[in-house]
Amino acid sequence: MLKRIFYSLCSLLSLLFIAVCLFAYFLMREGFTARSNPPALEKWIATTALSLSIPKTVKETKNPIPFSQEVLKEARDHFADHCALCHGNNGSGETPIGKNLYPKPRDLRSREVQKKSDGEIYYIIHNGIRWTGMPAWGEKDQDEDSWKLVHFIRHLPYLTKEEEKEMEKMNPISPHELQEEKEEEKFLEEDHSLGNSSEEEQQNAIKMESK
Repeated sequence: MLKRIFYSLCSLLSLLFIAVCLFAYFLMREGFTARSNPPALEKWIATTALSLSIPKTVKETKNPIPFSQEVLKEARDHFADHCALCHGNNGSGETPIGKNLYPKPRDLRSREVQKKSDGEIYYIIHNGIRWTGMPAWGEKDQDEDSWKLVHFIRHLPYLTKEEEKEMEKMNPISPHELQEEKEEEKFLEEDHSLGNSSEEEQQNAIKMESK
């Protein structure tokens, strides 16, 4: 019996050692760049660790916020303002920031995400995920906004083009876009002042001629 336990332990340690060596190999080959995609082993370890970290009671929790069109619209606007920068309005993750994170954001419309329970999705939104770009949202206690976002994430596979267009109005303006707006406003102000100056010069010229 002890020999069997010893051999099983040795086998487990050997597998762990091989896994660590493979991980180290991929890490040395790819480096610490955020441009690459996680290898399958790293992805499996991360997703398994995340699943195990969520308490069973939370996984079994149903969304306490009743669904309504008003709740869906509120969550949609919230998502556009807070989440779309990385996830995109449609949840694909195909944004300049999302595509360059490590690991990349999941496609929230995918079966892999949609099969998660309400409690799991809420837990990830509310508490974030360590060593990723996913922050924790809301207060320490349960927050209604995160539960409302669960409803919107469930709706993402059915999002219409009209809804995406509406969401664009709620998207935050990037510093680059803000700078462009300021430069455009400055240019228009200068152009307007030059126009006023030329009008004044013309009027003065007319007055001089009349004299």
